[in-house]
Amino acid sequence: MDNRVKLKVMGITYSQIQNGAYALVLAEENGDRRIPIIIGTAEAQSIAIRLEHLTPPRPMTHDLFASFAQGFGIRLREVFVYHYEDGVFSSELLFDDGTRQIRIDSRTSDAIAIALRTQSPIYTTEKIIAEAGIIFQEEPKSENEKAEKTTKHKRLEDFSIKELKTHLEKAIRTEEYEKAARIQQELKKREQRP
Repeated sequence: MDNRVKLKVMGITYSQIQNGAYALVLAEENGDRRIPIIIGTAEAQSIAIRLEHLTPPRPMTHDLFASFAQGFGIRLREVFVYHYEDGVFSSELLFDDGTRQIRIDSRTSDAIAIALRTQSPIYTTEKIIAEAGIIFQEEPKSENEKAEKTTKHKRLEDFSIKELKTHLEKAIRTEEYEKAARIQQELKKREQRP
């Protein structure tokens, strides 16, 4: 059996390859290789909500699934990304009810969304990360990029906390989760200030 590699979720970016899709970026826990996985908008929103610790007004499908499993005493032990072919990743979920274990096939995006909600580990094989992984080297930002980021940040700073909370509620209600995540980050920064 191929050596297993533990992964962590780095985040989500808009896909440069496929229009209207997103790239879920997984990273090996003790290394610099990254695996980009193309996922749909709904799954990207579900993952982004969890990464940003946002609470939607109604439970999403992955929240419902996690609550259902917990309600019946079923625990997700792990997600295993076990196969990669032609740009498609295959995953399975390993569940345990205390008496028996069962593996269920899953789309990788759904498996990751559920793993985030249950704080379950994610693994793949050395073979898959060697084949699909890329080594990420962060490039130093240019002065223009730094100025652009500062300008965007200043716009959020123009709002009061009350206004930010109103905008956050609206963004969640209208399912603009990326916007909600940026507002949430600004609110967290302000809460941490002395």
